[in-house]
Formats: sequence, C-alpha cells, structure tokens
Amino acid sequence: MILAESPRRQRVTKLVNWGHWFALANIIIAIVIASIFVFSSPMPGTGVGTVYLLTNWFGHIGFMTFFGFVIFILPLCYLVSNPRVIKATASVIAAVGLALLAFDALLFNRTGFHISVHAADLLKDEAQTQIGAFDWQQWAYLFLLFIVWLGFQLVLANAIWKRVERFTKYKIGIPVASFFVVCFVSSHAVHVWADAKLYQPIIKQDSMFPLSYPATAKTTMSRYGLLDLAAYEERKQLQFNSDIHNINYPAEPVYCSVNANDNMTVIVQTDDMPIANIDGFNLNTVARYYSTASNQESLISTTLFGVPEIYQASLSAKRPVLLALPVGLGMPVSLHFDEALPSQRFDSYTQPLGSQHGGLHIAFLTASSIESYLTPELLTNSKVIVATGYSSNNTNNAGTLYSNLPIKGTMASTEDLAPTILNALGCNAPSHFYSTGQSLLSPSRNWLVSTSGERIVVFHNGKRTDVLSNGSYEITDLATNKRSNAPLNVDLLSQAIKHLSRFSQQH
Repeated sequence: MILAESPRRQRVTKLVNWGHWFALANIIIAIVIASIFVFSSPMPGTGVGTVYLLTNWFGHIGFMTFFGFVIFILPLCYLVSNPRVIKATASVIAAVGLALLAFDALLFNRTGFHISVHAADLLKDEAQTQIGAFDWQQWAYLFLLFIVWLGFQLVLANAIWKRVERFTKYKIGIPVASFFVVCFVSSHAVHVWADAKLYQPIIKQDSMFPLSYPATAKTTMSRYGLLDLAAYEERKQLQFNSDIHNINYPAEPVYCSVNANDNMTVIVQTDDMPIANIDGFNLNTVARYYSTASNQESLISTTLFGVPEIYQASLSAKRPVLLALPVGLGMPVSLHFDEALPSQRFDSYTQPLGSQHGGLHIAFLTASSIESYLTPELLTNSKVIVATGYSSNNTNNAGTLYSNLPIKGTMASTEDLAPTILNALGCNAPSHFYSTGQSLLSPSRNWLVSTSGERIVVFHNGKRTDVLSNGSYEITDLATNKRSNAPLNVDLLSQAIKHLSRFSQQH
C-alpha cells in the first residue's frame, strides 16, 4: 500500500527545494560581487596560479554563501510553517549578507584589508572624512538603495517559489554541488602544495577573500616527516620582494590649475645639524617630520616625486608632476642643490641659489645655508616650507616641518611635500594620483608609510614598524627610540603596503 506524504512533509520538502534554489541564485550573485576582490588584486601571472584563483574564487564564495544558508535559512524550513515568513526572513538575511560582502569588497579595493575587529580603528580613520561629508539626502539615498536591493531579494524569492516544481525537474543538483565541492577541495589541496613550496603566485592570494583560511602544509606534512620545518621557515622569510620593475606614474592623469603668479619656496635640509634662528620666525609647525630616504639622492627624488625611494630606479625616465605641472601652466620653476648630483636629469631646472625669481623654488640645503637664506623678507614675499632633520643614519629621531602656511597634522613625511606644495599653489587634483603622501593643508590619514632601502617603514600611534626584506620586522617606540614588544598590526600593514604599491604594475 502506498501512503501519500502528509501536507506538512510536502510543505517542508517544497521549502527545502526552494531554499536550495534560492541559495544557488545568491551564490551566483555573491560570485559576481566577489569579482571585485579578484580585479583589485594583482593577477597571478602563471597558469597554476590562475587555476587556483578560479577554483578558490568559486569554491570559497560558494561554500561561504551555502554555509550561510545552512546556518540561517535551512532550520527555518523545518521550524516555521508559514512560507511567507521564511521567504521574507531569507530575503532580509540574503540582502544584509550580500550588502556586507559588497561593502567588504569596496573596502578591500580601497584599503587592502577586510572587515574585522582589528581593522575597526583603520576603518574609522578611512571613513570618517567621507561620512562626515554625507548629508541627509545621501543617507536617504543609501537607505533607498538597500530597500531596492531587499525588494530584489523578495522578488527573487517569490519567483523561485512559484517555479520550484518546474525547477525540480532539472536534475542539476548533483553536478552543481560536485562542481563547487571539487573547486573547494582542490583549491585547498593546491594551496597545501603551494605553501610547502612557498609558491608565490598562490601564496600571495591568501588574504584575497574574506573569512578565507586556506589549508597549509606546515602542520600536516611535518607531522608525517614530509616537510622540513626549519627549511620551511627559512624559505618563508624570503617572500618580500622590494624590486619594482614596472611603474605607472602618475596613476591617473592630473588635471588642475595653479596660480602662476604665486611665489613659493621649499627648503629641504640635507643634514641633521640644528638651524639656529628658525624658531624665532614663529612659523606653523608639524613637530614630527620623518624622512626615511637612505641617501641624499633618494631624498631629492622622494621630495620631487612624492613617492618613496623604492620607486627611484623606475622613475629615472619620468618627470615629477610637482615640476611638470606648474611649468606646463606657465609658472617658473627652479631647483638648487648644494652638492652636484651624479645624474643630469634635473639640470634644466637648476639655478643658482641667489637668483631672483618668482614661481616655485625648491632648494636642498645644509643647516648653515638655511640660516643665511631664510630671511623675514623671504617669509613676507613667498609661501615657505622648511623640512628639517634629514639624517643619513636614518635614525628614529624626527625633524620638524616649518611653514607660514596653515599646515596641520601630528606627523608628516617627505612624501607629503609634493601634494602640500601643489595644493598650496591651487591644484585640487587628488594627491593619490601622483603621490603616496597627503596634503598637510587638509590631512586625512593618521599613519605614514614609506621605504628605506629594502625596508617598508610604517609610522602609527607613536610606533615605527620596519618590515625587512627577509620578512622579519621590528617595532620601535618613537618616544624612547627603544624596541617595543607591541604586537604587529597586520591590518594596518596590509593597508599600508597596498597604499605603497599604488603605482606598481605587477605582471
């Protein structure tokens, strides 16, 4: 005798079938949204790396979305008898989850890190300027956008519900599930191999997707004697490559105007001797000014280009925006060097220090030369910036930035000079188009990143973090110049490296 299914069982079966189709639709949407992570990161450059990227993309995002369905929606199919409640609840969950994924993707695109507890302070610093500029109309627009997105999820849920019997005739459950399972398992298996070999095209994708914890070879293989842990750790220290061969400078075309009749003098100190009379001029100051250039030629390049010395070799055939833009707009520009440079690339801009001129003048002087050159007449007739405290020893001692401009901020770096100068001359183009620094007339970041030789240097919250080319790091307390035992801020370092590599082209 054949017994018919009870009405409740039929309803549960239909809800479960509907839930699987609803989850599949949202997996596809999530994969599309996750493409932002892929296109915000350098391409692997190898066939194996590309295959891993695709399998990890589909496998991880598919697993993460389906896991959300299993945790939040599937239990409702058995516990709640009203399909409308389940569809509405599932739509809200899907809308919120995908909105968070989209926000995380945009955050990753901008900063290089994901939403996390450790990233909360950085997220606040990154977003406070933009959020502060929002008015009620923009907030209303964002709320309306979410309502539209929620409405789409409700329409999708109802459309699938009406057609679920028709969809169940298509026997694609096993092939689709098998595809995502194979992608998920194979991506982790390939990552175990890549981790053991420290295969960089795959290892560098570790932080691409949110909530991603790929399997590693370290524990499993060493347990069975298949991996020499000492050799593994030694090789893993060689993952930072400071060699940049391709550069895109400026990152975007710089369109802005400057006041060609302005007079501006920028003085960059080339030694660490005290300047006797400078405090008597009662100038605005930024008390902590850091220059991490390892030699004087790098100091000049960093000042003029507004990017760290890691780019110096790749910039040999480029013209600094700081010089080319004012000249192109009819503003006189001149440079002065106390010592002759090995290259002749800036000879066309070079003039004697005592020459009378208007426009933009940038001088690289010792303390004694600054004392005689900086006069009340100069401060009266010209906008002036003086950057002091450069040291060839590259100690943690900060110099001071002086100016008769309304400079702000608690700390500054050499990379901040170019955007500050152009901003003071009237150029309002985004500084990240041509510099890793920021305008000190309206600073928005409370951290600095630069390079010194083969080291990445990050200044934040009274600490200096040096990441060496062999992967080791050292944190120094700026107040005491002593080594600090503070934990490494991985989120800040990730954001800083992404910001630092803005102009590099990785292939």
